[in-house]
Amino acid sequence: MSRRQEQFSSVLRNAIQAVIDRGIQDPRISGMITVTEVRVAEDFADATILISVLPAERQELTLHGIRSATMHIRREAGKNVDSRKLPRFHFDLDSRTKKQAAVIDALLKVQHDRESPGFGSSEHPARSSEEPPPLPSTDPATPPASTPPPPLSAKRRNA
Repeated sequence: MSRRQEQFSSVLRNAIQAVIDRGIQDPRISGMITVTEVRVAEDFADATILISVLPAERQELTLHGIRSATMHIRREAGKNVDSRKLPRFHFDLDSRTKKQAAVIDALLKVQHDRESPGFGSSEHPARSSEEPPPLPSTDPATPPASTPPPPLSAKRRNA
């Protein structure tokens, strides 16, 4: 996409979002509607507008209402866009947000499973918060069970 197309898409996206935010008098259009992307054709004759609608149950009905109000949205957006000719608008649902939400839900489920007790192998059962880990003996007469090896001297490290 050329720089000019990107600039025009950005201006058009903001203008369309402003029209939708002001409200459209159609009972089918409800919920939170967000213009996620505007793709303008190279010849600036057509623009595909991707929207996301929350709640998801109202997506199809809202999309139908938005498509019915396309000419109204185009006319109102044209008042805020400095262009001799506006492209034809084509509205579609943005499925990327639904896919991203599914991925986030899956990641949260994995995180929750990892944090739950019993996760991991049976060799290392999770300790309960009631039993503290055993402390090393502080009695000087009793040697520790395992002593760490002495540090290497400079001669032994270079050898």
